[in-house]
Amino acid sequence: MAFGTGSHPTTHLCLQWLDQHLQGGETVLDYGCGSGILTIAALKLGAASACGVDIDEQAIRASRDNAEQNHVPAQFFLPDALPEGQFDVVVANILANPLRLLGDMLASRTRIGGQIVLSGILVEQLDELSDIYRQWFDLNEPITDQGWVCISGRKKA
Repeated sequence: MAFGTGSHPTTHLCLQWLDQHLQGGETVLDYGCGSGILTIAALKLGAASACGVDIDEQAIRASRDNAEQNHVPAQFFLPDALPEGQFDVVVANILANPLRLLGDMLASRTRIGGQIVLSGILVEQLDELSDIYRQWFDLNEPITDQGWVCISGRKKA
C-alpha cells in the first residue's frame, strides 16, 4: 500500500546512484522511504546499516515487511522516532516542496564529506533546489530521466 514499487523514474535514478556509488560499509538514511526499496537496496549493495523514515505509519509497516521478505536488517522510523546521528549517505526521493522545507534537517543528518542524493524533482525545479542545497553541498552534475532529476553532492566542511 505504501508508495514505491521501484518503477518510477525517480526511484530508478536513486537506485542507479546507489549502485554506482556505494562502496560498502556506509551508513544510509532513506528519508521518505515509502515501501523501503532504497533502504533495502542500499543494504543489498553493501551498506553497513540503513534506515528509512516516513511520515506514514502504513509506509513504515510496509517497509518493515519488505525488509523482512528481503532478509535485510533495515530499520524504519516515523520522523520523531529517528535516533540522533549523522549518515554517510542521505537519500530523499520525495517531492520538491518537502525537499525545500527539509534542506537544513537533511544537511544536518549528512556527515561532513558524506553524500546526499535527492530526487522527486522535475527538470523545471532543478535550479531552485540546486540553489538551496548548494549552501551545504558541492553538487555533482544532475542526471535526468523522463523529465525527472536526481541531484547529488558531497557535504562541505
